[in-house]
Amino acid sequence: MPFIHTHPARIYAVAVAALALVAHYVPELPSPLVLGLVAAVLGTGEAVQRAEDNKTAAAGESDQADEHQGEGDQAA
Repeated sequence: MPFIHTHPARIYAVAVAALALVAHYVPELPSPLVLGLVAAVLGTGEAVQRAEDNKTAAAGESDQADEHQGEGDQAA
């Protein structure tokens, strides 16, 4: 589970590439199935984007805390 939380965008990219290859090399797949998978992939992409945004925001907050650490100790 930690690997999934750490690398959601990479896992998503591999899954989308695999689905694209299957859709290309298996032309007898029914169109509704392919369209359903496309819709699911788009929804999953939104979830991955939100996870990455949360990681970026958390990293920014910790960087700001590190920058301000010790500012009250300086003599004026």
